[in-house]
Amino acid sequence: MPEGDTIYRTARALQGVLGGKVVTGFETGLAGLARVEDEATLVGRVVEKVESRGKWCLIYFSGDLILVTHMLMSGSWHVYRTGERWRVPRRAMRVVIRVGGGVAGEGGWEAVAFHVPIAEFHTARSLGRSSQVPKLGPDILADGFTVEDGLMRLRAYGAEHPAAEVGVVLLNQRVLAGLGNVYKSEVAFAAGVNPFRALGTVRENEMEKMVEAAQRYMKANVVDGKGDGIVTYAGPRRTTGTSNREERLWVYGRQGQECRRCGGTVMMRKQGEQARSTYWCGECQPWVGEGSAPVGKSTVVRRRRVGC
Repeated sequence: MPEGDTIYRTARALQGVLGGKVVTGFETGLAGLARVEDEATLVGRVVEKVESRGKWCLIYFSGDLILVTHMLMSGSWHVYRTGERWRVPRRAMRVVIRVGGGVAGEGGWEAVAFHVPIAEFHTARSLGRSSQVPKLGPDILADGFTVEDGLMRLRAYGAEHPAAEVGVVLLNQRVLAGLGNVYKSEVAFAAGVNPFRALGTVRENEMEKMVEAAQRYMKANVVDGKGDGIVTYAGPRRTTGTSNREERLWVYGRQGQECRRCGGTVMMRKQGEQARSTYWCGECQPWVGEGSAPVGKSTVVRRRRVGC
């Protein structure tokens, strides 16, 4: 699943090829978008900017029209030169935006959204009334985001929802925008916080460590040059700092394997209403709170491709 870093890189790549250019063609396989296109064509409009907000990608066109997309589990935006063969079958296409090259002798571009489950046109006013994007918490990758911003959000949410589990809260986009299932487990590990603890048991310094790790990990995965071609997720995230692909994460996807820090066993357990997989080390992330510590599955399993 694309997380905030993927969408940030996506927006940066789309801005690089679409930003400031005139739309020369538009296609969609989605009826809702097609209706808007019939009434207010995109051809001839200028792409003013492309930006990310958490896991949302927003493309702004002149004339007060905004294309808002969310990738959910499997969506992706790709960038191609005009005429270049797509790497995904056409039946998966949901949106195509075509622009000219903008420079003498430079060919045009196609931005193609594949398998995108949420794609809507908005005006600035209708977006402001939306039930989702305006209610996002602070974007961890935003230029002005600070650790204090994130700490304040966790502190406030913990005061209102002290029984909420840490792993569930880290995925709540209205608390902090951008974290997904991979970072959830990695951030809790970095702070030494058991992801099944109630937020009300988490100390201020532990919250601060989680926010700091979230910002540090995500920024490290969006440095210039990372993923600016075909902008689909292919599993390159790293939190350990190693360049070895097999050792790039601390706990996520490592059920039954040795903890890289203490040698204990990494466990996995489903968490929250969506039953998302949560990974943790029982030694490095000790249980705090009432009742028994959560029991996870720690049986060694066959190696498989790790998703998010």
